[in-house]
Amino acid sequence: MTQLWGVDTRWLFTGLFVAVALQRLAELVLSNRHMRQLLSRGAQEAGRSHYPVMVALHTAALVAAPVEVWWLRRPFLPGLATVALAVALAALLLRVWVIRTLGERWTTRVIVLPGAPVVAGGPYRFLRHPNYLAVILELAALPLVHTAWVTALAASLGNAFLLRERIRVEERALAETAAYQSTLGDRPRLVPNLP
Repeated sequence: MTQLWGVDTRWLFTGLFVAVALQRLAELVLSNRHMRQLLSRGAQEAGRSHYPVMVALHTAALVAAPVEVWWLRRPFLPGLATVALAVALAALLLRVWVIRTLGERWTTRVIVLPGAPVVAGGPYRFLRHPNYLAVILELAALPLVHTAWVTALAASLGNAFLLRERIRVEERALAETAAYQSTLGDRPRLVPNLP
């Protein structure tokens, strides 16, 4: 058993995941409020069928990582924990930037408001899907804070399959209702171009 600040690191790790789960619940509340407002203004939802699977995957990852750490007695490696926590924090900051940039148009579902201009500012200056980059980084990094590598790998692979469908659905929906291709079509999807 490893201790940090006199506390078993497994408890600290579990607390981190409880905090992330509470943050996700707050995001769902915000998303649902935005969704109701958008739908009342004539917005349409696309790709409804994959959403429950996405919620299940994210919920499973939040539960599985602490279970893996406790059940399989995963070690706490300070170097790995520091890097993983830094990546997870960067992902969180990117997610906050996305939410602030999209404002009332940010939801966890694919909701498109016909006639509304495509958002091209904030992180969208660099990527078409910065929120999905944040999710990729977070699902890989958070479990590794306490070497829950099975959860990191399984969640990342599951997310890769889901994102393939999610991005296809989202881009098709945006292309039908807005100038998506002419506005963001030349930008990379998930990895920014490096100079």
